[in-house]
Amino acid sequence: MNRRRINRWLLYIVLTILLVVSLGPMLLILFTSVKSEAEAALQPLLPPKEIILENFKIAWERGQFANTMRVSGLLVIGTVAGQLLLCGMAAYALARLRLPAMNGVMIYLLAASTIPFFMYMVPLFITWRTIHLINTIPGTIILHTAMGIPFTTFLLRSFLVQLPSELEDAARVDGAREWQVFSKVVLPIAWPAFLTAGLLTGIGVWSSYELELIFMSGNSDLLPVMYSFSLFQGRFSRNWPLTSAGAIIAIAPILILYLAMQRRFIEGLTAGGLKA
Repeated sequence: MNRRRINRWLLYIVLTILLVVSLGPMLLILFTSVKSEAEAALQPLLPPKEIILENFKIAWERGQFANTMRVSGLLVIGTVAGQLLLCGMAAYALARLRLPAMNGVMIYLLAASTIPFFMYMVPLFITWRTIHLINTIPGTIILHTAMGIPFTTFLLRSFLVQLPSELEDAARVDGAREWQVFSKVVLPIAWPAFLTAGLLTGIGVWSSYELELIFMSGNSDLLPVMYSFSLFQGRFSRNWPLTSAGAIIAIAPILILYLAMQRRFIEGLTAGGLKA
């Protein structure tokens, strides 16, 4: 009994440490976002003496969040739709159909997912400039979609291989074609996995900055939400209260979406086909 109590207290201590480590930075950002610039410099770790909510209004206007969030939203919607459509069909084919050279395709996707973007950035930039896709939202959506296809395909395939094939066989016996089997049988069962893939893709695109800075830097009106943070930096200093307020504004949509769908998100990562 004493050993169980000791183990329980050790578990509580470890969980408390993990909680402080994970929530501490977020709490510090929240404190800094409602401080004055002088107080943030003198007492960066203490709670604010006076709450200044005006920081959020100033950060929204100076960071041009109305425009950058619109651009990031368009990139997220287009990339998620494209990846789920293409990767869903590819994952279904790799999980269910007996395709020639399927092992070669799997090796190719695995290799493609390990190649850093900057290794093929220069020829890709030249190609995009030649076909006039530089400084365009559709061109950037295509880039995000193509770069995320290997991982998303593997994620969806790992879920689809766990689905029972009896329902699909029954649909084929009734005369359904492969597209009907995929859209009317597989998708209703596997939608938690597609939701998980969509959330992961959306978070990645929302937090992306380097790709947009290279392929859309010619037009400041087409830069994403992460570009807003550069607008809080002066020549020799950075306004940390406005930066913290901007960080909260930037992560709020993703955080709200995740909290609203966290149960299905976890199911898509861990559950098998029958449980989904």
